[in-house]
Amino acid sequence: MPVRKAEAVWEGGLRSGKGTMKLHSQAFAGPYSFPSRFEEGEGTNPEELIAAAHAGCFSMALSAALEREGYTPKRVATEARVHLEMVEGRPTLTRIELVTEAEVPGISPEKFQEIAQAAKEGCPVSRALAGVKEIALQARLVG
Repeated sequence: MPVRKAEAVWEGGLRSGKGTMKLHSQAFAGPYSFPSRFEEGEGTNPEELIAAAHAGCFSMALSAALEREGYTPKRVATEARVHLEMVEGRPTLTRIELVTEAEVPGISPEKFQEIAQAAKEGCPVSRALAGVKEIALQARLVG
C-alpha cells in the first residue's frame, strides 16, 4: 500500500503568521492562518482536512461493508464535523460527528444501521482518530 504525503509551511508567529498546506497529489493546496483555524477567517485548517479525510474514508468503508453483505449502494454521502475545543488550556479534538445518508436498494433500516456502525468502527481514519473522545454516527437510509 502506498504512503500518502502532504506538507505544510508556517511563517511567523502563531497569531500574526500564515501558512500553506498542500497535498503531494497536487489535488489541493491552500492557505491557513490563526483566524482560519480558531475563528471564522478565510482559508482552511487541519481540522477541516481531517473532516474531509474522515468523510471520504467512511463513505468508502460503508460502501465496501454494504457490498460484503450483498447490497449495492447507489450513493453514500457523508459530512464529518470535527469539534476543536479548549481542554485544560490546550486545543483538542473532542468530538467528530459523521452524518451520512445512503441510497441502498433492498436493505432494511435495521440492517443498514448495523452495517453503518461496523463501518464506522472499521474505517481506517476512525481507527487513526481513536484518541478523539467521541466519534458519533448519524446514518440515514434514503430512497
